[in-house]
Amino acid sequence: MQPAPASPSLRAVEERQLVAQMARGDEGALARLYERYASLLLALAIRVVGDPAEGEEVVQEAFLQAWRQAERYVPERSSVSTWLVMMTRSRAIDRIRSRNVKERALAAAQREETRTHESPSGARNVLQGERSKRLRRELAELPAEQRQVLELAFFSGLTQREIAAETGIPLGTVKTRTLLAMKKLRSALEKDLGDLL
Repeated sequence: MQPAPASPSLRAVEERQLVAQMARGDEGALARLYERYASLLLALAIRVVGDPAEGEEVVQEAFLQAWRQAERYVPERSSVSTWLVMMTRSRAIDRIRSRNVKERALAAAQREETRTHESPSGARNVLQGERSKRLRRELAELPAEQRQVLELAFFSGLTQREIAAETGIPLGTVKTRTLLAMKKLRSALEKDLGDLL
């Protein structure tokens, strides 16, 4: 007689339900998963990329990917935690690869600049100005509540906890709004920034 298959734990069932809710556009489900796993995933990301600030960006990217791909999650293949860990690890490795490509491109550009004797800051200043204009234009298009959390984070330098304290908005809501705003900005600026790099 074979033993009955083990039933998934209540936590695993709840997490699967959260992913299903995310697939239907439930921001609260995303916030709950973020609160549950962000610190674990941040530790993993920092271990891979070696930098806390980049680690935070990796975690944001992983949760954005989870949000976009929630409908593709297959519970039989992995637990939700394993799914999130694999996405975080992949984003971290992609970041290292991208960093290496950018470093090689920068080194090649610097070698070229020394040969052509052009001003090294001129082109960079033009590109930076273009990026700033495009970013401000896209920020203005965000819903007010999402724009508010990004402006407090990037222009006032507040952490998500400080934003929650300052505005009276629950921390989970601040995190969700940040994730969704970053997703919209990334989507809007992806092609434009690629053209400028």
